[in-house]
Amino acid sequence: MMRSVISTAARRSIAARSSYMLRAQFSTSKHICAPGSLYSLSEEETMMRDMVTQFARTTVQPKVLSMDEQEQMDPSIIRGLFDAGLMGIETPSDFGGAEASFTSAILAIEELARIDPSVSVLCDVHNTLVNTVFRTYASRELQEEYLPKLATDKLGCFCLSEAGAGSDAFALQTRARRDGDEYVLDGAKMWITNSAEADVFLVFATVDPALGYKGITCFVVDRSMGVKVAKKERKLGIRASSTCQVEFDSVRVPASNVVGEVGRGYKIAIEILNEGRVGIAAQMVGLAQGAFDCAMPYLFQRKQFGSRVGDFQAMQHQYAQIAVDIEAARLLTYNAARLKEEQKPFAKQAAMAKLYASQVAERASSRAVEWMGGLGFTRELPLEKFYRDCKIGAIYEGTSNIQLQTIAKFLTKEYQD
Repeated sequence: MMRSVISTAARRSIAARSSYMLRAQFSTSKHICAPGSLYSLSEEETMMRDMVTQFARTTVQPKVLSMDEQEQMDPSIIRGLFDAGLMGIETPSDFGGAEASFTSAILAIEELARIDPSVSVLCDVHNTLVNTVFRTYASRELQEEYLPKLATDKLGCFCLSEAGAGSDAFALQTRARRDGDEYVLDGAKMWITNSAEADVFLVFATVDPALGYKGITCFVVDRSMGVKVAKKERKLGIRASSTCQVEFDSVRVPASNVVGEVGRGYKIAIEILNEGRVGIAAQMVGLAQGAFDCAMPYLFQRKQFGSRVGDFQAMQHQYAQIAVDIEAARLLTYNAARLKEEQKPFAKQAAMAKLYASQVAERASSRAVEWMGGLGFTRELPLEKFYRDCKIGAIYEGTSNIQLQTIAKFLTKEYQD
């Protein structure tokens, strides 16, 4: 009995000493180092979110329906994005940008998508893909020449996909042949976002097909060099966002317009698409929230059988679940963004965020249409557009199956070692 008491007392003494040591170790830093929630935004990020919310409601919203029907982006919207400083969000101030955080860009993409996912993806591709390639990989000379333009008045696009190179992006066939101080580009790209309005094209081409992916190189190509923007796709959703085939017929590009190193384009594409996937996740979160915001007030205005539709328990369970789904998708997205800012690995989290956010966007927009009944099925409200727009989230910048494959690859490496 005494042995048991002594043993218990000894354990308590050890625990007490351990607790004391931990308190001593952390007492001076606990208030400084304690992490905030994923909703902890800096003052600048909060200002960015609020400003974009106002811009989307006052400038974009009045034109959403007409742009969707005409399947064309209103030039005044693009001009407005530049004037508002939303086309160089992370670009250093020395180059005319806002020099804000990656999370600021993600917040802007999300807020624009709550009103129009077409405008959102235009801003997304320009910021998270085009600008980031220049900031991260381009020479100082290319940065000085192009980043100020991209921040003020020149739209960019990212030319990777081809007819035979979709999910298998590195099967591309566009050739780049060296000729003195120039490269001559021949080939065609497909599904290129922003291409109808773009002036600056980031083009991935191979300098030698025999080298496989190690021959892929990224080039900066101006429209004025002879780029031909061909067929514009007629799409199910995000109709105002241009998606075209882009052709290169002996287009001559200065050798100085190679981004990074010859043969390293595959590395640029892989790394940059991780950031792009966080952007698409933000677009899908914004879309889901926009559909939810549109439908919810109606549930408490519409009465059936003497009660508000939103007061029926079956309906309550549905919108509660969608609210949880949106919250979870948003947190996955913000977490991936913060990991990127902290320069920590985030490829798995980016894939998770894009996969789940695209699934939530489909569920939320579909439910929202149903909640509003026949009215939700009409074109009087934006719900049918949100429903059409959401499908692209499971397709571009890596299909859902590619995201699952990416996640599985990380999990396999984590658990088999």
